[in-house]
This record gives sequence, structure tokens and C-alpha cells, in this order.
Amino acid sequence: MEMNYKVNIGIIGCGYWGSNLIRNFNSIKNVQILSVCDIDSKKLKPLKHRYNLRKIYNNYRYMLKDIKLDAVVISTPAITHYRITKEALRQGKHVLVEKPMAVDSKQAIELIELSKKVKKTLMVGHTFLFNPAVNKIKEIICKGDLGRLYYIHARRTNLGPIRFDVNALWDLAPHDVSIINYLLGSMPNEVSAEAIRFLPHKLEDVGFIILRYVNSIIAHIHVSWLDPKKVREMTIIGSRKMVVYDDTDIDTPIRIYDKNLMEKRYRKSYYTFKEFKSIVKNGKCDKPKLDIQEPLMIECQHFIDCIINNKRPLTDGYEGLNIIKVMEAIDKSSRSNNKAVKIE
Repeated sequence: MEMNYKVNIGIIGCGYWGSNLIRNFNSIKNVQILSVCDIDSKKLKPLKHRYNLRKIYNNYRYMLKDIKLDAVVISTPAITHYRITKEALRQGKHVLVEKPMAVDSKQAIELIELSKKVKKTLMVGHTFLFNPAVNKIKEIICKGDLGRLYYIHARRTNLGPIRFDVNALWDLAPHDVSIINYLLGSMPNEVSAEAIRFLPHKLEDVGFIILRYVNSIIAHIHVSWLDPKKVREMTIIGSRKMVVYDDTDIDTPIRIYDKNLMEKRYRKSYYTFKEFKSIVKNGKCDKPKLDIQEPLMIECQHFIDCIINNKRPLTDGYEGLNIIKVMEAIDKSSRSNNKAVKIE
């Protein structure tokens, strides 16, 4: 396809994240935003004037009938993703849908098969896999700098926002599940989870998840809508070094600690504080420099590149399906008193 070809897209859902998607796609030279859609008309008029949009819609079905539209980006409540994605593919549109692509694996498989049938790109918005910091950590792990991996601990907490379509686990945990799967290059074999509801509504506000991977690697994820501080942090512990990834730290999101226990020393008895301190190796803390780019921009550009060059997306339907399978196992465990659930 010619390099000067423009992909005509429409954005469905113009809330906080939808507005970010519009901003990023608007700055890509191979993109023409033809239309946006939201059930709230108050969100549409400012966007129309700011980006000189041709059409605005309150009903996405009217948008999908536009034969000039090549692709749609879906940023609506999670429970609507399957239905809108299915209709968009049937109308012959390429689709970028926010996570989760569906609320169960049967729906996800149906969307994958439909995208194959109509020969259109299906991509899921797992934005963190396009984060330069996450990709740097994967590079560090693949090089063996951390030694043998022991465990990973992730925290994704804040005071709100409270959602009413999915609980805190489905809202927050897919981010960390996708990152950990990506870093380890595999799915977990088994999961167990505890989901707790404190607020007076029907959905769980807090979750604690254990994922078990090959080579006895364990990952722990804590998610919450009820913590006083916004935390987006992941710690990876290896036999040689340790990494702390803080997504809220703009300047130094990655810190590599050259710390571990000196095996020859901790196997011996110690009698003084000085001997106790000598058990721990305290090396330097590295802060690798990153090419700071907005992950969402990288993701949006990747979607357009996949359409133009007929490439398979990094976060394709199968990636979305894998995350849903893990989330279904987490659901099953949390509803059966934290019982471990195998994942095929």
C-alpha cells in the first residue's frame, strides 16, 4: 500500500481515554479522523471544533455504516466491547478495542474467528506492552542480567475511580497480567485470588492475586480502588539483581539494584551486627536512560502500521484472549474461597 495512503478512522467513546486516543491519532500523518461517537453530546461538540471533525454521532451503528471509514477505535465500558467489536468487524472495519476485548473467552474466540473471516486487523489495547520502560525490562531479563528469576510483585492502587461495569480486578489486573506474561514470555500455569468488597455496591473493590509460572516463578498482584495513594509499581526479584519499575516516576521509571544475599555468608552463623550486615551485598543502583515516548502514541502508530502493511499486531486477538483466560481463572478462584485454578 502506498505510503501516502491515509487510514480513515472513527473513535467510539470520548471519555478520558477516548480523548487521549483522539489526540494521538490526530498527530499521525497517515490518519484522518472522520468521526467520533459518544452517547453524551456534551463531549462531542468541543472535540468537533478542536480537531475539525467532519461528523459526530450519538449512535455508533450510524458511524459504522460510513463506507469511507476504514477502522474504528473502541473506548467504551468493558461490557460493550464484544458487541461493538463484532458489529464493526461485520461492517468490514479494522478494530482497535480497549482491554478487555470481551468478558469471556468464548466471545473473544468468536471475535478472532470473525476477524480472520473478514480479513481485518483486530488489536487489543494493552498499552503497557508499548511502554519503553517495560520493553527495557524485558531486554534486561532476556540478557540474563537479573540471574534466575524468583518472583514478581505488582501494585496498582488508587482511591478510585470506581467503575460499575467490572470489578477492581477486571479493571486493573489485566495491565499487570499482560506485562508479566510479556516479560516471562508465557502464561501462568495456575492462579489463585481473593476479591473483597468493602463499599456498598455489587462489585469487589480490592483484589490479591497469585500467578504461578514455569520454573517456579511466582507473581503477586495487588489491586485496589480504596488505597490513599496512586501506585503503579512492579518489583522483579532475581538471583543476581533486582528491578523496580515505577510507572508514576517520569524521570527514572526503572531502577536496577545490584543487591542479593551472599550465600557463603548467610549459611554461616553470625554473632555481631557487623557480621549480620555483611550477609547482604549492596552494589550500585543503575537508572538506565530511556527514549521517553508516550506508550499510547506508539500503540496507535502500531495499529496504523499493521493496517497499512498487513502485519499481525503485537497485542492481537490471541493476546487479548490469553488475558481473558487468566482473568476467568482469577474469577473462578475468587468465587471458590481462593482455591487454585489451573490454566490450560
